[in-house]
Amino acid sequence: MTRKWMTTTAIAAISVLGLAGAASAAGELNIYNWGDYTSPELIKKFEEQFGVKVTVTDYDSNDTALAKVRAGGHGFDIVMPSANYMPIWINEGLLLEARPDQMENFKHVDERWTNVDWDPGRRYSVPWQWGVTGIGVNTKFYKGDLNTSAIFLDPPEELVGKINVTPEMNDVLFATIKYFGGSWCTTDKEVLVKVRDKLVEAKSKWLAMDYSVTDKLPTGDYAGVYYWNGAIMRSRIQNPDVKFGYPKEGFPIFMDSAVILKDAKNPDNAKAFLNFIMAPENAALISNFAKYANGIKGSEQFMDPAMKDAPELVIPAEFEKAGEFLLTCEPAVQELYTKIWTEVQK
Repeated sequence: MTRKWMTTTAIAAISVLGLAGAASAAGELNIYNWGDYTSPELIKKFEEQFGVKVTVTDYDSNDTALAKVRAGGHGFDIVMPSANYMPIWINEGLLLEARPDQMENFKHVDERWTNVDWDPGRRYSVPWQWGVTGIGVNTKFYKGDLNTSAIFLDPPEELVGKINVTPEMNDVLFATIKYFGGSWCTTDKEVLVKVRDKLVEAKSKWLAMDYSVTDKLPTGDYAGVYYWNGAIMRSRIQNPDVKFGYPKEGFPIFMDSAVILKDAKNPDNAKAFLNFIMAPENAALISNFAKYANGIKGSEQFMDPAMKDAPELVIPAEFEKAGEFLLTCEPAVQELYTKIWTEVQK
């Protein structure tokens, strides 16, 4: 139900938005985000503070989100692309240059994330969450080495037919290229043939490629996964038999950011939301739900203490050099990778 009134709290909150633009006193906000990635508590707080009805729609991959928005007629205001896809969204003119760098709460963004390669100066985006893609195993089924991509590329017998792999193309190709000693964005034909053949072979030993990990890894429906660290931490909280591993051959580091679509129907509400999530206490709500780091200074004091030393969030020194930020490849390379991925999906 749309509210047509404004509380004193909402008025006070809007007054601090400054150059972010005046937020609507009522109306709607439509968010398009990764599945199981949006804190209900955060959404409820925003709705109550601004008198805005928020609808969240899920997607399962960067390609799904990009295709949906490209097609038009989507009705979304905000989407959460990963860093390696941000240049595509910007270059295709799909985003509103909302200037979050001029918003009141931008002062809380950690310096590491204020001037990033994929959005110099943060003219379009604000940090949502960041983390790594790694290995999760229910040790009831397997007690061997977790720190290797062999878990899903050459799975041990105990895990065959019980593995879930993220349906995100670049994460999977990154790990597989590294598994064969290649570099991200490589065009080395010998390496890429190995990557294609291995993934086609390995897929026959997987059970699924979806994002229902937090439901199925703790229960044993999945015995092993190649997936994102926050979801695996959430699985461990439910079942301590779940353990996390950092692939020693190489693993991707990602950041997802909140952006406003160029054709958003509710741009003022969307700007208010971007400013809202840069407040430390609100960024903490995002992290406390999904269990990823968020990129906002001061949010730590509001976060679940268990996250501070969580093995899924603190990369051991021995694996730090194996992690690499997942950046955008040249269009020709991306097209080549898409062809490989299409073959894997058959």
